[in-house]
Amino acid sequence: MKVRWRAAARWRVRERGAEAPGPWQRGKVLAALAALTALLLVAPGLVPNTPGRLGSLLESLLPWLGLAVVPLPALAVLRRSALAPAAVVLPVAAWAYAFGGLLLPAADPGPRDLVVVQHNVSDVNEDPAGTARALAARGADLIALEELVPEALPAYEKELAGAYPFHEVRGTVGIWSRHPLTGTRAVDIRPEGIAEPWSRGLRTVARTPHGEVAVYVAHLPSFRLGAGGLGTARRDESARLLGRALDAETTGPVIVLGDLNATVDDRGIAPLTSRLNVSRRGFAFSFPASFPLARIDQVLAREATVGRVRTLPATGSDHLPVTARVTLD
Repeated sequence: MKVRWRAAARWRVRERGAEAPGPWQRGKVLAALAALTALLLVAPGLVPNTPGRLGSLLESLLPWLGLAVVPLPALAVLRRSALAPAAVVLPVAAWAYAFGGLLLPAADPGPRDLVVVQHNVSDVNEDPAGTARALAARGADLIALEELVPEALPAYEKELAGAYPFHEVRGTVGIWSRHPLTGTRAVDIRPEGIAEPWSRGLRTVARTPHGEVAVYVAHLPSFRLGAGGLGTARRDESARLLGRALDAETTGPVIVLGDLNATVDDRGIAPLTSRLNVSRRGFAFSFPASFPLARIDQVLAREATVGRVRTLPATGSDHLPVTARVTLD
């Protein structure tokens, strides 16, 4: 009987040992999640865009993926795992690689700089005059506006006229400039299937002290998140049309300002980001103004460098204005 009891006790010890893996064996699921997060941060293109444009959705919110790392150390402690905390280093390093540069300070101003402001002023803005005054106070060389409705346009023209004697409007987009504008024309970026009047693109040439600069102002179609996923087909088509217009542009440098309804990481506007330089400084989340989650208001350039992008204080719009310093090559 005593021998049988000792054998049973040894069996229970072995059983408990089998059920209690070491600290480097526990937390494998957490470690796998950390590794997956790191992979998605550095290679979001691995996520297919069908069905539901999941790739674009991930890319639109990519900086926020770093928040997935926050609970991992606490969960690792609860699991008494040594593996999981070590694995957390991977997504932290991946986030720093992908977005750490955006936290660096702006470069010093140069002699060939232009300061630009980009703002979707909203077609239901109840204080267009106040919005115009706030933007004028920034002292920029160029101000690009979208969602300019006929009822509000006179207020913008009146309030900006003193500091910006040159301006052009085509459809619902406009540009105000301290420097003369020439060669202004509408740019057709209307996707198929839109029958009503729709004019959301213009091109002009600003005669700056540093030479002529082609300036494009664009408002790409908005996307909708629904049961079928992210609806971006019209936006992506509009981006392709704008990309073709840029290919035909012979004046350089080029600055593109607009509400592109996409972040620069979104593959849907690759026809633009593959042709133009983007800012490597500043997050400048601009939408929605009440709780900014993404920068969909963009400053892009060719034969020029876009400096740090910053948001400006809220106006009567559902977007925040953004500003940047563009250095001409």
